[in-house]
Amino acid sequence: MTEVRTATAQAWQQRYRRTLIATDAIVVVVAMIVAQVVRLGRPESVLNAPTAYYAVFSYYSMLSVIVAAIWLGLLAAYRTRSPRIIGAGVEEYRRVFSATLATVGVIAVGLMILRPEYARGYLAVALPLGLLGLLLSRSLCRRVLARQRLKGKCVQNVLAVGDARAVRSLVQSLSRGWWYGYSVVGVCLTGRPSGGTFDVPGVGSIPVFGDEHQVHEAIMAIGADTVALTTTDHLGPEGMRELSWDLDKLGVDLVVSPGVVDVAGPRLTLRPVAGLPLIHVEKPQYSGTKKLQKRAFDVCVSITVLLGALPVMLLAAIAIKLTSKGPVFYRSERIGLDGEPFQMIKFRTMVDGADKQIDSLIHINESAGGVLFKIREDPRVTPVGRLLRRYSIDELPQFINVLRRDMSVVGPRPPLRREVDTYTDQVRRRLLVLPGITGLWQVSGRSDLSWEDSVRLDLSYVENWSITNDLLIAAKTIRTVAVGSGAY
Repeated sequence: MTEVRTATAQAWQQRYRRTLIATDAIVVVVAMIVAQVVRLGRPESVLNAPTAYYAVFSYYSMLSVIVAAIWLGLLAAYRTRSPRIIGAGVEEYRRVFSATLATVGVIAVGLMILRPEYARGYLAVALPLGLLGLLLSRSLCRRVLARQRLKGKCVQNVLAVGDARAVRSLVQSLSRGWWYGYSVVGVCLTGRPSGGTFDVPGVGSIPVFGDEHQVHEAIMAIGADTVALTTTDHLGPEGMRELSWDLDKLGVDLVVSPGVVDVAGPRLTLRPVAGLPLIHVEKPQYSGTKKLQKRAFDVCVSITVLLGALPVMLLAAIAIKLTSKGPVFYRSERIGLDGEPFQMIKFRTMVDGADKQIDSLIHINESAGGVLFKIREDPRVTPVGRLLRRYSIDELPQFINVLRRDMSVVGPRPPLRREVDTYTDQVRRRLLVLPGITGLWQVSGRSDLSWEDSVRLDLSYVENWSITNDLLIAAKTIRTVAVGSGAY
């Protein structure tokens, strides 16, 4: 049975890889053709001097073939279609960008040595256009793959091995990141006999196939193509080596979870020391050059948004004033960096004095966990306010807070004082950075998130924040706001 499952996994991976090869080739060829058409056009002299025109046309055609071959070869050399990275995460895009950058380097050296005429302007069109096309085509392929994985197809069937607590955390994490394509179909738990099920909150019941010494039998029973090992205490070095050898014979992948959660890849460095694979975890960085980069990003984005959205903000202010009594802006005390309070500015979307009605509505609070206060059909929200909330127009004045250094464009959700009063020492780490207008919570569900998920995402951001992550979150926010999901 395991051979059938493994062959099935390899089959969809090969199909997907062939699809990427085809789309990459099409994108590169189209980029070359467009660049050639832009560079050559159809000069008026072609009728008078066809020989000269076709000589130049042949020159560019030969150049296109050479550049395309180098580009596609480097895409393969950089392993941009490896099953380990396709479908999710930024590593696939990073490798595509690196391969394109390497192509630029190789061609630049060739231009410098050979000095061919007319090539620079042509390549200035082809390479950026091709890079954009490659990234868009990869994104489209990912969307198709994600739809298949949502249906339970094109996934890797995982056997999770380790103690109950570690396995439960692993299963929950893989379930939350379903787009990565890992589906846990069975578990082997330390000290547990074969039989029965293992309950994982939010996921369901998973069959138990014994302990860590019965992995081979479990694989044969359920046909897993990946074994995820969460703890190695009971196996020991010899057991780990024997397990890897056995899995290699079966054609089954082995992945090891070190138990370090919500730590971004750039903070992890694998260092083989005396035969031991040690994972070095870099400290989170909250100051220095990164802080200056973040401030520059905040100022540029805020000024651009405030100027660009000025007509929308004027219309929103007029609509609020004409349809309900009270001020246009709503000021709310929030807790910012290092626990310091500040006044957050928003367009008023509720009736005047809505804060005084919370006690009478607390019994219908829909927020999981009870710390936040969220009601999907909040009776205090005005008709205009509901429209402003749906498309996050009410949050545009918060860019003024960003310019005043009260907030950042990207960061943890700005909490109320009553929320901070309930924080544990772990949750208080959210206050190590400026709160944000958007963040991981904004692009991962907004008001639909539970309190636990909101905290987990905020802490993950605090531990791993970087200017690259801010750019990605800001880009995802545009899509989230356009859809209006989780906004109420």
